[in-house]
Amino acid sequence: MVAIPARWGGKAMNEALVKFAQLFVTGLVTGSVYALVALGFVLIYKATSIINFAQGEFVLVGAYVCLWVVAEVGVPFIPAFILTMGASVILGLAVERLVLRPMIGEPIISVIMVTIGLAALLKAMVTIFWGTQIKVFPPIFSQQPIYIGRVIVSEVYMWTFFFALFFLGVFAAFFKYSRIGIAMRAVASDQMTAQSMGIPVKVVFAISWCIAAMVSGVGGILIGNINGINITLADFGLKVFPAVIFGGLDSILGAVIGGLTIGVLENVMGGYLDQFFGGGVKEVAPFVVLIVVLMIKPYGLFGIKEIERV
Repeated sequence: MVAIPARWGGKAMNEALVKFAQLFVTGLVTGSVYALVALGFVLIYKATSIINFAQGEFVLVGAYVCLWVVAEVGVPFIPAFILTMGASVILGLAVERLVLRPMIGEPIISVIMVTIGLAALLKAMVTIFWGTQIKVFPPIFSQQPIYIGRVIVSEVYMWTFFFALFFLGVFAAFFKYSRIGIAMRAVASDQMTAQSMGIPVKVVFAISWCIAAMVSGVGGILIGNINGINITLADFGLKVFPAVIFGGLDSILGAVIGGLTIGVLENVMGGYLDQFFGGGVKEVAPFVVLIVVLMIKPYGLFGIKEIERV
């Protein structure tokens, strides 16, 4: 029988397991929000072949609109949440109709540059209306911690996780069973064939942008209740991008799995490696994972490999 050193047995082992569980649970909550925002990336790409670099700004606008309605107008959180969803739909519709529709038929790189300009515009508008200082939501959830064994989870984390899973389930059912969802899948598969079958492709484009703005708004509200919000929340879109690539740019399932995986990996890696590198591992970890995945599977875990014949 091999003797186990004291530092690896008993209390030390339990502490190590509790630390890992704590990091894993926190990463899972963050990853669920990543998955929600990643869904917006995938929807727009599948429908229009455009990578929307203003997705983080949709997150930012949704968070600030909800906070303004709750804190300044005095509307309770649930009605404010619904009003924010309506505002997100209007934002997505306006962007598609006024900014993206005139770009139909233009080179993809031109359209992508337009989304980068849109990101700068939205961020500037938020700065003008609400400034750059950190703002926090009024207390909505109980401050009492919830104990899962020895793992401590705040109520806001629990509700964030359940809200994110709920919306992911709702949209998954929408895509699979609703007429509009089936039409969106048809357009994503082949725009020309879908149009020849009488599917209004431009309407599908508009719906895709509206849903992308909605899920991003939900993500902004959820993450804002955890960390507070300021102008840097727009960087959330850039943090989600590795999750999108990890799962596959055109895969809804990949967006969900990629978001959860990246959330857990960045939190666990940051928790264990920050002490050796002086911090910052959590911010870099998603992009390290992205590079590794692209080296092994350039189309992501669930992406469809495209073959061009010349």
